[in-house]
Amino acid sequence: MTEIRHRAAVLGKPISHSLSPVIHNTAYRAMGLNDWFYDSHEVDDHTLGDFIGELDPRWSGLSLTMPLKKAIMPMGEPSNRWAEKLGVANTAVFQWRGNSGTPDIKLYNTDVAGINLAITNAMRHDGRPVPNDIRGNGLVIGSGSTATSAIAAFSTLQIQHVTIAARHPEKAHALAPLAQTFGMSVDVIALGQVPEIVSGEQIVVSTLPSHAADSTAAGLSALRPGSVQGTLLDVVYDPRPTALMTIWKRLGGIAVGGEEMLLYQAIPQISYMTGTDFDALPPTLDSTIRHALEEVL
Repeated sequence: MTEIRHRAAVLGKPISHSLSPVIHNTAYRAMGLNDWFYDSHEVDDHTLGDFIGELDPRWSGLSLTMPLKKAIMPMGEPSNRWAEKLGVANTAVFQWRGNSGTPDIKLYNTDVAGINLAITNAMRHDGRPVPNDIRGNGLVIGSGSTATSAIAAFSTLQIQHVTIAARHPEKAHALAPLAQTFGMSVDVIALGQVPEIVSGEQIVVSTLPSHAADSTAAGLSALRPGSVQGTLLDVVYDPRPTALMTIWKRLGGIAVGGEEMLLYQAIPQISYMTGTDFDALPPTLDSTIRHALEEVL
């Protein structure tokens, strides 16, 4: 049995459902990194510091999911545009120096790229043209850390107006200044209002946890078939498809699940953590990982 010399993991709470170990361990095998291993650990914002404090130099990095994407920020240095701009990171990369016992931590946000690629590749796969900039309207459902990344992803698609729908609209108002810094106009609505405006949206990203958007899906079921033409990314991948994805397709839109976002945000994570130049990754890595995901979903 090969000795494990390099470790990484995904942290969050809950975490038992995570597909990240499948993605990263598949990538390690494809890259010939047989002494690398990636697993998952249930950690919350109160225990994150203790967990990191117990690590040793075998550890190369961490993936962060709910509720840790903001909690990690004081512990490291934002090292790409989106981690710095948004104050939200899903990737921590360790740099161990001598016998200090504690690593320097570089923080990255790869969620923005993951959202962009999940949406644009779904449109291409469906045979719909993807212009250099989509322009028009976007809808973000939810107001947490992933909603922050969704707004940034809209800016890369040149969305001009974003609507933020949330169970607690007062929390969603805090995201409005971010959208405005990207030149987008903003509306904030209650979650129950989504069926009233969704037919006009070109791009929709639901960032709600599993089943939290089921009531929204029920509300959409009253719309007539053909009333939706846009693209929906639901970041949830369990259940698959979600109720929201099912009704969205029935109404005429494109719907893509969270496993695609997870795939595309993980590939730069793999590059950062292993120290492999992005262009040197295996050219078929995305399809290899997608096949592994299909086997377990």
